[in-house]
Amino acid sequence: MAIINVTPDSFSDGGLHDCTERAVAHALACVDEGAQILDIGGESTRPGAAPVSAAEEMARVLPVISALSARTEALISIDTYRAETARAAVGAGAHIINDVYGLQREPEIAEVAARFSAGLCIMHTGRGREKRADPIDDQRFFFGQSLSIAKAAGVLPETIMLDPGFGFAKETPEENMELLARLEELHDLGFPLLVGTSRKRFLGSITGRDAPERDAATAATTVALRLKGASVFRVHNVAINRDALAVADAMVSTQQRIEAAGSGRT
Repeated sequence: MAIINVTPDSFSDGGLHDCTERAVAHALACVDEGAQILDIGGESTRPGAAPVSAAEEMARVLPVISALSARTEALISIDTYRAETARAAVGAGAHIINDVYGLQREPEIAEVAARFSAGLCIMHTGRGREKRADPIDDQRFFFGQSLSIAKAAGVLPETIMLDPGFGFAKETPEENMELLARLEELHDLGFPLLVGTSRKRFLGSITGRDAPERDAATAATTVALRLKGASVFRVHNVAINRDALAVADAMVSTQQRIEAAGSGRT
């Protein structure tokens, strides 16, 4: 999943693709590098970012979605927490709704997903609420509420992905790393896991590098999270993470073959 920020102020690439032409060109370049999903966002979610109106958000993303739907077979995702924007985006050609508030800011967004049979990514966040002390307990608590909203709206379970929300009110690098180290504990929720560590601040705390220089660190987390069973990777640099996934998948395949051969001998 390639990150396409049609914004002037996103933490890593703000201003680089903040018009339709540049955003579409970047998205198509990401497809050429191997992106299978294009995640289009019109409002920065970095801490302290200035909010935008729904009208401004739609003015940024809808022309990009319309253009891409005519020019690529890649899946298109709309990164929004607003039901109004999600509805318009699906009408313009988006296939997936990616809600960074996990259906808990505008629960009506679940009804949009259900009505249009769109894919739905439910992201965990700690913003605006008191979190539980154990990060996995908090994930389970939050997702329990979100999945109840989805079920009540009639969202089909097979359309849902869960995102643990690296960097979203995870207060310290240690909290993010504990979530990474324990990711496999979320598999018993029964949904594919989408992860977004790309260029996040906790990687800068570990490496000492600024956001645009964190692609190697991102690729390291991509390998680690693939080995933990993550399914979808939301990234800025598609090429380096595709290579990282190829190596991780080759290792997993080899390990499975060795284990199968060993069981055959017994």
